[in-house]
Amino acid sequence: MWGPEGLDEVEAELLGPPEDLKGKDVLEIGAGAAQCSRWLAVQGARPIALDLSHRQLQHALRIGGTFPLVCADAGALPFADASFDLACSAYGALPFVADPVLVLREVRRVLRPGGRFVFSVTHPIRWAFPDEPGPEGLSVSSSYFDRTPYVEQYIENGVGRAVYVEHHRTVGDRVREVVAAGFRLVDLVEPEWPAWNSSEWGGWSPLRGNLIPGTAIFVCVRD
Repeated sequence: MWGPEGLDEVEAELLGPPEDLKGKDVLEIGAGAAQCSRWLAVQGARPIALDLSHRQLQHALRIGGTFPLVCADAGALPFADASFDLACSAYGALPFVADPVLVLREVRRVLRPGGRFVFSVTHPIRWAFPDEPGPEGLSVSSSYFDRTPYVEQYIENGVGRAVYVEHHRTVGDRVREVVAAGFRLVDLVEPEWPAWNSSEWGGWSPLRGNLIPGTAIFVCVRD
């Protein structure tokens, strides 16, 4: 799945037709519990799932799979140049780093010429609205152009420590970052909310999904 709307890769084919994935070396970045890598392995691909969080990779181990798990920083990928045919990231890594161009350049480095990188993030327009699934989430409450990061802190003995940080970028920012890293942007997908999806989760809901986009998927190629 590329996002909460429910757009799956079988339907979207953003990495290419599923039958063409067999034998491809694929890097999943910000893999979490490696759900995408698990699907890729079933298609016959050779995925590697990478995440900064050791605990997330422990979940991946518990669920199971025959592919490698790597605990590493997406801004310093521990792979040789031109190691992969494809790379993907579904809501992983890029929203949580202050310098996404550094990550994008690393991904481009480890891709072979002609390789494709597909990544999804929360659609930038969502940052202007409250993160609520009901009607209160339909009125603009902040500036779309305010790039102040969202930070959650843990306070102990009067001292705050950031435990969660997410960075906002506009659509234009994201496009410029992709180009600055040396990629060619070939598509920007904004999935519509499907009629079958009645789920509410966090700020996601049919009400909001039918009116404003929730996910942006960038399809990039290393020429």
